[in-house]
Amino acid sequence: MKFFIHWLITVIALFVATLILPSSLMSVQGTSAWLAFAVMAVVLGLVNIFIRPVLKFLSCGFIILTVGLFMLVINAFLLWFASWICQQLGVGFIVQWPGGAFWGSIIVSVVSFVFHLLINPGRPAS
Repeated sequence: MKFFIHWLITVIALFVATLILPSSLMSVQGTSAWLAFAVMAVVLGLVNIFIRPVLKFLSCGFIILTVGLFMLVINAFLLWFASWICQQLGVGFIVQWPGGAFWGSIIVSVVSFVFHLLINPGRPAS
């Protein structure tokens, strides 16, 4: 159940990001929009599970040196990479690098954080 709620929050966050950002930075093309959001949320979750820890480990020096701001770069890359995987799968979720990935990752992070706070008040988002 926890996985489903987290997935649903990611779907909503991706939807909000495509509403806020211009279509030249982030868009859904071709397939059903909700199918694209659903698949992108799964791919993004898998990328965050398997690739994010490796990138954090390899760049821990930059993360410490920039007081955590380098995580914005990592998040942007992961969003772009998940979008690229979706495009290879035939899902039309398109994130243009670097602007769309950077701003999209910030929007997705903020929206996800807010929804996790609303669902679990007093508990940090995991």
